[in-house]
Amino acid sequence: MSLPKTVVGVRIPGSEYDISVGRGLIQSAGEMLRAVSSSDRVMVLSDSQVGPLHLSALKQALKSAGARVIEATIPAGEEHKGLNTLLPVYDQFLASHIDRQTPLLALGGGVVGDMGGFVAATILRGVPLIQIPTTLLAMVDASVGGKTGVNHAVGKNLIGAFHQPAAVWIDPAVLTTLPPRELRGGLAECIKHDIIRDAGGFEQLEQNIHRALSLDLDYLQQLIAHNVAIKASVVAEDPFERGVRAHLNLGHTFGHAIETVSGYAYSHGEGVALGMAAAANLAKSLGLIDEESRRRIAAVIAQARLPVAGLKLDIDQVVEAMAFDKKVKSGRLRFVLPAPIGRAIIRDDVPVELVRQAVQSLV
Repeated sequence: MSLPKTVVGVRIPGSEYDISVGRGLIQSAGEMLRAVSSSDRVMVLSDSQVGPLHLSALKQALKSAGARVIEATIPAGEEHKGLNTLLPVYDQFLASHIDRQTPLLALGGGVVGDMGGFVAATILRGVPLIQIPTTLLAMVDASVGGKTGVNHAVGKNLIGAFHQPAAVWIDPAVLTTLPPRELRGGLAECIKHDIIRDAGGFEQLEQNIHRALSLDLDYLQQLIAHNVAIKASVVAEDPFERGVRAHLNLGHTFGHAIETVSGYAYSHGEGVALGMAAAANLAKSLGLIDEESRRRIAAVIAQARLPVAGLKLDIDQVVEAMAFDKKVKSGRLRFVLPAPIGRAIIRDDVPVELVRQAVQSLV
């Protein structure tokens, strides 16, 4: 018998919504839609990988509630996360005579969520967005908080907008179709959340992360709910990333550079995992954490079967790529660092030689 649905509220001035976590939510999408929208039409954006797995069930549920489904599919993969991919999507949706009350449902991983969110933010200058994430990474991170965007040749997510969803529906059962590499990538964000906000949660991860890898759906539901609660609390405190929300970027300054230089041969989760290992090494060099904490961080990343070393990229190129990160402020790199596990601080005074040493530590 599965656990009952868990609901986590996000309360931001001018934008309040619920994140629902429970098995079977895709099959309940029709009744859930009616709770947030009275529109007789609904746009659905998916990709070539997720669509064949889950789109049919979603469409059936929506049609059972009397909704006319307007669907668009984009090619799967980070390499397609650009404006050119979205132009046919705009054409398709606009040709269907949508209006500003027509919701857009983004069914897929982080790429679909970011791109669907960007479409929802910009088409007709904004329509309601419902996120239906299908990867663990998107469930615990990208679907919550309203950050949308597409990549540019210079770097990741440099074109985008803040657009809070009207709802987030998370069905852990879809994770049974997720490739193991993608499941591991999502665990990187779970580790990150506990490093920056919950020392007790980090201890629980150390003891139980193997249950996620074995697809224990009850544990995954609890893990997802725990993580979206952390993300929701940070977003509510800082909806436009002007303060503490930047703590969510632990590992990302290193990780995004690794992704970019590798041409995305490293997945986002793998980049963040390496980035957290580098951040822990940097924090140790700066005296913010002790050696035991550094080892614990590296160990739990390795338990999730994510990389903590073995980087095969040019160190100078990785350091140089960091200069184009969105988190650069007044020309200074900003690093989110554990201080200690369960808390985070931002440092923008790190000598470049220590940055280089942190990247070198990943080799």
